[in-house]
Order: sequence, then C-alpha cells, then structure tokens
Amino acid sequence: MNRFRIYFAIFLLLIGLQLPARISAQSGLPTDLDGYVARTLKTFEVPGMAVAVVKEGKVVVLKGYGVRKLGDPTPVDENTLFGIGSNTKAFTAAAIATLVDEGKLDWDDPVYERLKGFEMYDPYVSKEMRIRDLLCHRSGLGLGEGDLMFWPHTNFTRDDVVYRLRYLKPATSFRSHYAYNNLMFVTAGQVVAANSGMSWDAYVKAKIFQPLGMNGTNTSTDEYKPGSNWAFPHSRVDGKLQVIPFENLDNAAPAGSINSSVADMSKWVMTQLNHGKIAGTEKRLFSEKSSWEMWSQQTIVPTREEAPEEFRSLQAHFSGYGLGWGLRDYKGRKLVSHSGGVAGFVTRVMLVPEENLGVIILTNAEEDLAFEAVLFHILDGYLGGSTQDYVAQFKAYEDKQKKEADEAMAKAATSRAADSKPSLILEKYTGEYTDPWYGLATIRPENGGLVLKLARTEKGTADLQHWQYDTFKAHWRDRTVEDAFVTFALKPDGSIDHFTMVAVSPLADFSFDYQDLYFTPSKPPEKK
Repeated sequence: MNRFRIYFAIFLLLIGLQLPARISAQSGLPTDLDGYVARTLKTFEVPGMAVAVVKEGKVVVLKGYGVRKLGDPTPVDENTLFGIGSNTKAFTAAAIATLVDEGKLDWDDPVYERLKGFEMYDPYVSKEMRIRDLLCHRSGLGLGEGDLMFWPHTNFTRDDVVYRLRYLKPATSFRSHYAYNNLMFVTAGQVVAANSGMSWDAYVKAKIFQPLGMNGTNTSTDEYKPGSNWAFPHSRVDGKLQVIPFENLDNAAPAGSINSSVADMSKWVMTQLNHGKIAGTEKRLFSEKSSWEMWSQQTIVPTREEAPEEFRSLQAHFSGYGLGWGLRDYKGRKLVSHSGGVAGFVTRVMLVPEENLGVIILTNAEEDLAFEAVLFHILDGYLGGSTQDYVAQFKAYEDKQKKEADEAMAKAATSRAADSKPSLILEKYTGEYTDPWYGLATIRPENGGLVLKLARTEKGTADLQHWQYDTFKAHWRDRTVEDAFVTFALKPDGSIDHFTMVAVSPLADFSFDYQDLYFTPSKPPEKK
C-alpha cells in the first residue's frame, strides 16, 4: 500500500527490453500519448488516469482516461477528483510562503516561538527547529516515523500529533540526514493556523484555491457528495484489485489530504511555473523570492550507484529536497516535482522550469510505475534525446520486485522453527500495553487464540498467529492493513518486559512504521 510517498531516482537499476517509443519529429508532445496511456492502464491494471500538460503558459493536454470505478463505465474526465496525497505538501509550503511575504513569519523563525507547546524529544532540537526545517525532511525522525498516528485512520487530532512529537526518539541527529516524514508537515499546518487565525484548511482555500479558481478542489473526503465527479480508490487486497473505502486524512491534512482534478491542478502548476504570479492577472499568490526559496535545495538526498549503461539517461546527477518539493536533474534540466500516495490513489506533479513545462498525472490505483511510465514518455517527447519503452521496462522491474518479496517471505516461512512453542501460556500475553507516542494496545483471548487491538484506530484489530518462539504474526482483519510480526521479550522472572513489531512484507509502505513502536505492560492502578 502506498502512503504519502515520494520517489527519487527509483529507475536507476531497472532491467528489461529496450524498445523505441514514437516521438514526434520535433520536440513536443508524443503523438501516441492516448495509445500509450491506454497501454499503461492495461499493463498495470489501473482503472483510471487523468493527465494534464502545461507548456509556455498554455494547457496542451487536459484529459481523462479509463473509468472512475471498477465495474462502472462512468469515465474519468478533466474535472474528476483524485486524492493527490503528498502533492499537498507543496500547498502547505506555499501557505507558509504567503505568511512570510506578509511579514507574519520568517523561514528561519524558531518553531517554538510560532507554535505554542511545540517540543521535540531532544531539547536542543526543540529550540533549534526552524520553520524551514519542518518542510524539508531533516528533523532527525526516521522514515515515516509516527505515521501510525494517522494511518490507518485514528482518533488523534492534529494537536495530538504535534504534542506527541516529544515522545518520538530521533533516528539520526538533527539536520544530518534526509528521511521523509509527514509529521513535520502536520506541524507546519498548525503553524499556519496559529499565525493566520484560520485553520489550515480554511487558509489554503481562501489564499490558494479561491484566487486560482480551483473551485472543485477540497481538503477532505468528507466534502464529497453523492453523484459528484470523483474517482474511487482501488488497491490490491490479498492479491486482487478492488475498490476500497475512502480514507479520511483530516488529522494529517497538511501532509496529504487535498483532493483535486487535472483541470484545477493545471492552474496551480501554471502559477508555480510563473513564480507565484496568477495567470492572466497582475496578482500574486506568493513572491518570486519565495518561489525560488521553495525550489532551492535544503536537504541533500543521496543518489544511487551508477545505473547500467542502457538506463544512463535516467541517472540523476543530483537529488535533493526543497520546501515541499523534490529536486533532481534529467537530461540537463532541473526537475521540481513531487509524488503522492494515499489509500487507492497515486499521483505525480512535475515542473521543468527551464522549459516552462508542467505535467500532472492522477491515478486511482496504487501503481506508482504506471504514472512514471507516462511521465517519462511525455518528458522525452519535450526534452528529446534517448527514450525507452517505459511501460515494458517498469513492469518488468515491478514484477521482479514482487517476485523477490514473495521469495523472501516464503523463505522466512520455511526457515522458521514452526514446531517451537511460546515461552508462556497464551493467557500470560494478555493485558494492556502502552507505547510512549502511540498509546494503548490490548491483547485479549478469543476462541483459543489471541487478538491484538490498537486502541486508536477502528482498523487495528489483528489475530495473533503463532510464528515461532515468542513471535506472533498480526494478521489484521482489515486486509488493507499490512501484517506485522509481534515479538515479546521476557524478564528474568519470566514476565513480559515489552513487545516490538515489524512489517512482514519487504514491500510494506513506510507509513506502517511498526518498527518505531515499543509497547510495555501497563501498570495496574495502585490500590488505596
């Protein structure tokens, strides 16, 4: 499952058959785009896709493909709404930029001065964290750390999420490493609220959506009405592609809750390429100075080893993160981009400033390489030079990943000590447990086995299947949730000291950050 994802140079080690793609004689939009998209949808089993291309301040392509929902012939069009996931982050950065332009904030203001009660695990970081640090993934928190506070949907509020930052142990020192993290953008959204007098949602609507005429765009699935033009989310559940429920992300909204269409997003992209100036007017969304600030590298993202020769054109020579935007190069041009993934949707927004080119691709299935195949086909059309059959190559790469993951899981299953027994009788594992940042979990007996319940989410009920020794597999009853291994550690007297968790599948999305949990038995209340 894909959650709030961003990708940098994931194609460097692809293998597969190289075939020439048809590109128009002069650099420009590929002449076979419609057919290419249709083939992509079929190959990756994506029900629907919407594509927009903006060039030189004009919309060149604005089109829907496929259907909004499996089993329903209603087509996707340019106004169909999709969850754009982490493409929301650039909107949050822009909201901060408007406050900077108005003199209400500075990029380098200490966060604690602008958000009452802000506190990190390390007191030094609590004092030194600046506004810009919230927007560029260098907080010291690990990849996706804390995401279980909002995924699967929980009853934490945004204030709860920010408050519990103080209990999240850093994975690295402050500003020393890049690690993609959503909680800092939730915090940035609360900074917007604290310094504007409006909620983050109301602020982005008033200061971004309305000035740009993004009239169909919203910040919550709660705003969807029956009969409206929106795509349904799709995911593979136990290997079968199917419609899944919409995920409410209100408690993580500044990190990934916006729903939009390619028609609306084209207005956003044109404003970005115009450095904040709204097309057809003399008005500005944000200053040119702020535009360059958001597109400037704040954090280095290490690139991979050199790609095989046949993929050399996809090799990034640099990779970084600005403020709400990912940065890299391709064919001698700087790319400013972001991807987004929420339950049932993955999306991509790409800017090529030197070419005054923007591409938006929205999909209603969790197939990242489908939108990347279409994206690079379009980029090669405009930028020229070498090209490949990305559909074939990316599918081969995806199949290879899945095969390796299946083999790893099968090997783990056959090599475990299946005849081993738990150290304790099952009832000794039952009780209440607490994690410093997540809170309560319970283990109770049921039908001769054990059931784990995470207290903060309705989807957090799992049957604990004995794996080996004191490790169990949490098999979640809601099959959109990734299974996890649960391992108990005992004290010398045989009582339980704690339990930890880790995802079963190597392909589990990073937002299932089980590895950051550390549950200890709750102390019973003292008797008076």
